[in-house]
Amino acid sequence: MGGIFGVVSNNDCVMDLFFGTDYHSHLGTKRGGMCVYGQNGFERSIHDIANSPFRTKFEKEVDEMSGIMGIGSISDGEPQPLTVFSRMGDYSIGTVGRINNKEQLVKELIGSGCNQFMSMSGGGINNTELVAALISTENDFIRGIRYAQNKIEGSITILLMTSEGIYAARDKFGRTPLIIGKKKGSYCAASESFSFLNLGYKAARELGPAEIVFITQSGFGTVAEPEEKMRICTFLWTYFGYPTSTYEGCNVEEMRYRSGASIAKNDKNIKVDYVAGVPDSGTAHALGYANKSGIPFSRPLIKYTPTWPRSFMPQNQKARDLIARMKLVPVNELIKGKKFVLIDDSIVRGTQLTGTVKYLYENGAKEIHVRPACPPLMFGCKYLNFSRSISEMDLITRRTIDKLEGGYVTPEILQEYVDSKSERYANMVEDIRKQLNFTSLKYHGLEDTLKSVGLDRSKLCTYCWNGKE
Repeated sequence: MGGIFGVVSNNDCVMDLFFGTDYHSHLGTKRGGMCVYGQNGFERSIHDIANSPFRTKFEKEVDEMSGIMGIGSISDGEPQPLTVFSRMGDYSIGTVGRINNKEQLVKELIGSGCNQFMSMSGGGINNTELVAALISTENDFIRGIRYAQNKIEGSITILLMTSEGIYAARDKFGRTPLIIGKKKGSYCAASESFSFLNLGYKAARELGPAEIVFITQSGFGTVAEPEEKMRICTFLWTYFGYPTSTYEGCNVEEMRYRSGASIAKNDKNIKVDYVAGVPDSGTAHALGYANKSGIPFSRPLIKYTPTWPRSFMPQNQKARDLIARMKLVPVNELIKGKKFVLIDDSIVRGTQLTGTVKYLYENGAKEIHVRPACPPLMFGCKYLNFSRSISEMDLITRRTIDKLEGGYVTPEILQEYVDSKSERYANMVEDIRKQLNFTSLKYHGLEDTLKSVGLDRSKLCTYCWNGKE
């Protein structure tokens, strides 16, 4: 997915930029970058963070960089932030999102006089460079950002730093969050609301869909009004968001407690010894379940974080499966002969959860009843790249449906599998249960998931679950 952080200050901002960006590390695993503006103009550095935390790669930059403004990026894709020389002046830019009509936009820009784009390894074009090219077609930054928002199919949230301040622009439909923070002498903009709290900032306001705010040393103000239509990703609360983050007034940890309680409410007459969450993704949901049901919470598997702090590395699936196992250390005394309700945020491919369940059985677990904290994932995300899946057939649901239907799946048939009251849905869930060797499997319902968030349904994107934006 990715995250961005920017700061404007009356003093040197590098330490705030460093820690604020680092606090977005859970959102991406490939590259981290920082760019500052000061007496030396724009200074930028980008590092590969695939196998090392952001903070260890940028310790040198913290000592050497200086500036009163800066933007930072954690990316699951292209290197950023970029520095750009344009007719509107020099600037630096970082983005979060996904561009689905990339090829079309590149053709249009080349056809209208843009002579070239830099090629990344593998021949692709950097998404952030493409956004910069779209912005540069206009005569000022505000019109340029608005033009990019309207042209891009997918989503795009932007931080753009000039010598005068930072433009913070949220995605047209608010699919990703962007929050302003303030403290004496400094202002910041962040994807994650918690990222600036320990730096002394307090949340000032969250940008609305498509809103553009300009931040300077003296304050911030809206330079392009927000639009009304909101489609923020519901999966942010279930999966991506850090527990201490709050989006649209709804805290992630609180939502997960409510979600777990809702699962328990719909899971009557189950006889188990403990409720457990897959560390750490299912822990909050499991606590909510335990508090509601009265069934004791336990931690039969403990994550060994000193050497395995990151949750997404590496790229190779076989190595990922091995590392997922190496991270979790069993507490045999809590496992042997016991029956569990095991909660995770979701089931994507099913590979890691299968390994976790197998590990529990190997250590003597008697029964494992799995309760994902959201509906079955049926469609690959078109907006945030929440999964590394390169096709929808990587999803265990779609592979199972394809098998059950003999390879012939129409949109109408697929919608029957989306319907949790249908026979096809029940057959899919049972087949997945057998594949993954669970004692029982019951997904959290869509309506209950939305109620756990508590926002008006019209503001929430549910595409990954039902194919509807």
